[in-house]
Amino acid sequence: MPITLASIKHDLDGKVGHNLTVVAQAGRKKITRRRGILKETYPAVFVVDLNQEENAFERVSYSYADLLTQSIKIDFDEDEA
Repeated sequence: MPITLASIKHDLDGKVGHNLTVVAQAGRKKITRRRGILKETYPAVFVVDLNQEENAFERVSYSYADLLTQSIKIDFDEDEA
């Protein structure tokens, strides 16, 4: 697992355009699961375009620190090459 924000960003830069699932803590004992496409990466955050059939809004952004602190977990679809 990457241990720095720079290495997390570098790993995500290579996966722009891939389908993923984001699992996030939404509170005590509540977890949200969202599917979408990694759209863009910025110096401090990355943007996910969400599947409109499953979500009420178009995009969501997360910071690399969310991944580092394990507030969120992302899983990329394995069937993409």
